[in-house]
Amino acid sequence: MLAYTYVRQGEFALQRKPTPVLEQKRDAIVRVTLSSICTSDLHIKHGSVPRAVPGITVGHEMVGVVEEVGSEITALCPGDRVVVNVETFCGQCFFCRHGWVNNCTDPNGGWALGCRIDGGQAEYVRVPYADQGLTKIPDNVTDLQALLVGDVLATGYWAAKISEIQPQDTVLILGAGPTGLCTLQCVRLHNPHCIIVCDRDVERLAFVRRHDSGVIAVLPEELLAAIRQYSAHGGADAVLEVAGSPDTFRMAWESARPNGIVTIVALYDGPQVLPLPEMYGKNLTFKTGGVDGCHCQETLLLIAEGKLDPTPLITHQFPLSEIERAYALFEARQDGVIKVAIRCS
Repeated sequence: MLAYTYVRQGEFALQRKPTPVLEQKRDAIVRVTLSSICTSDLHIKHGSVPRAVPGITVGHEMVGVVEEVGSEITALCPGDRVVVNVETFCGQCFFCRHGWVNNCTDPNGGWALGCRIDGGQAEYVRVPYADQGLTKIPDNVTDLQALLVGDVLATGYWAAKISEIQPQDTVLILGAGPTGLCTLQCVRLHNPHCIIVCDRDVERLAFVRRHDSGVIAVLPEELLAAIRQYSAHGGADAVLEVAGSPDTFRMAWESARPNGIVTIVALYDGPQVLPLPEMYGKNLTFKTGGVDGCHCQETLLLIAEGKLDPTPLITHQFPLSEIERAYALFEARQDGVIKVAIRCS
């Protein structure tokens, strides 16, 4: 089969590999219909993910059709359309039982697909713990609608959920890339008083305005004035940092009101510093880390009900045979790209 492979730092290549087979009783083999390209894939390419294993097939956001299941899988059958979760989790350890599936203690727990084991920018993928990591897609939801559910939409849903958003709040989202746009849709579910989105890319701010006219979309140099105008207590009640730069990290805590919540879901290329003397007295609560992606059923139902719609974010599609061209476009942010779907079969 064709599989896009992490060869070494700085190099991916489309290669032929054996089709995966069942290895454990809770495995499933999925024929990938659509996969996508994520910024996290670029982090692997550039060496910013030390756990990534050279030789693995990349890709961790995908949908497909179940081809085969292990003997302990009872709720899935060949022919089922499914979303593949970005995380591998056993469902039984201490962390899984509390819903903290990103910290599953299994050797392949957390982000494994497309990082430490073969992922889904390929024709087929083996999914460990498939009874946890696969979610059936409702009949009235298309593969394209479901494509982002297992990763970037899961991240936005989780970020909004842990930010404790209240109806009277002003919420600031830093970053209008794919994760920021998914986060925006999920923040909307909590009905805050005001949402501000900040990004330096004028095209992405225009995208926000086209698709959600009630959102305040501003450039970084306009943010301070917007915070003063739209927040009642000297800063945003909740700040969600999804951009991932040193500037936005500092902007996040500076823009929050005293006793506010700062949720950091961005993946950074380097360490960030908390300047505690400058922050003293703001009494901020920081929430950080990788998504606990165990709400895929909920987000699929919200899509089915028309309350979430991630499809406008998928601006380009390519066949797997042209994935290198897709990566070049995505990395260079050409042609207004936001998310790229890869047709794998």
